[in-house]
Amino acid sequence: MNNNSYKAATKLIHAGVEPDPSTGAIMTPIYQTSTYVQEAPGVHKGYEYARTQNPTRTALQQAMAAIENGKHALSFGSGLAATDAIIRLLVPGDEVIVSNDLYGGTYRIFTKVFAVYGIKFHFVPMDDAASIEQYINANTKMIWVETPTNPLLNIIDIEAVSAIAKKHGIKTVVDNTFASPYLQNPLDWGADIVVHSATKYLGGHSDVVHGVVVVNEDALEEKLRFIQNSCGAVPGPHDCWLVLRGIKTLHVRMDRHCENGEKIAKYLRSHPKVDRVLWVGFEDHPNHAIVKKQMRGFGGMISFVLKEDNMEAATNVLKNTKLFALAESLGGVESLIGHPASMTHGSIPREERIKNGLPDSLIRLSVGIEDADDLIEDLKQAIG
Repeated sequence: MNNNSYKAATKLIHAGVEPDPSTGAIMTPIYQTSTYVQEAPGVHKGYEYARTQNPTRTALQQAMAAIENGKHALSFGSGLAATDAIIRLLVPGDEVIVSNDLYGGTYRIFTKVFAVYGIKFHFVPMDDAASIEQYINANTKMIWVETPTNPLLNIIDIEAVSAIAKKHGIKTVVDNTFASPYLQNPLDWGADIVVHSATKYLGGHSDVVHGVVVVNEDALEEKLRFIQNSCGAVPGPHDCWLVLRGIKTLHVRMDRHCENGEKIAKYLRSHPKVDRVLWVGFEDHPNHAIVKKQMRGFGGMISFVLKEDNMEAATNVLKNTKLFALAESLGGVESLIGHPASMTHGSIPREERIKNGLPDSLIRLSVGIEDADDLIEDLKQAIG
């Protein structure tokens, strides 16, 4: 069921999913098999080997394409495996313009893995989309965008960046992990490729590692599908089933993430010991007008810095929360607290982090779906 006329909540429940043809089961089965019996050499029912295809993965890919308003989706073993596949579209000598505030794992794979093979990455601020054009040259083949960014919650105008890219014949990739397809659909704003760490909001329960790529263009899908099959960074059927299960409640979870995020952000902004709160829902957040244009909600991701801007003060908060668990990742039903400088962004050199506005003492929250009052009390006792 890929009818894009359905509203988001209906689409999330039904997109890409059909009753099991053999039993009528309403939930997609976990096809835990590595191979499929063929009627004759090369004659089969669409499946031959599980690295290439699996019915559970097919259902998830159909669902992901539908909820991102795309034509094709491809699943991978992790968000970074999905990123890896996209960069394999390039060849030595190609150049990529990248938002300078981004997930540390993405920075690491770009600079430590692909740069060795002669692909050049330019990390630049993208808050003013028009400024990107100065970095484009004959070798530029891709613009890589995170919005909102991790962890500074910078907002980038997808429509403006995509228009610039199309003018120069360049592909635009948008990492939509922080927003999720419920709050933002980059393909609608002109992006060519959308990538997700489905480990986060799509799975939603901190029990699966998964990545997804969504595109509209047939030729682009064909290239990515070849890479998916040839390189083999595919997910198992149980992981696909977990993400399918998570998608069905994405809308109700995201509504609560947004509701709780607003309450927590406003509380932190009023706290006498907090200096700065980064949350895209504030009217004075940079590019807030773009947030309201391209997003349908403000999400549950918040970063903040204490007035006592040092590691000791930050560490005291990080180790004293009771409900906010100190852990990597984000987007689960439970609230998490993290220290990007030493955790998710530890692979980025300190001088680069500081230059881009990420201080050692910054704290990142992934606000879960618990009772907001309990979360506020937890932060109150931890901050003091």
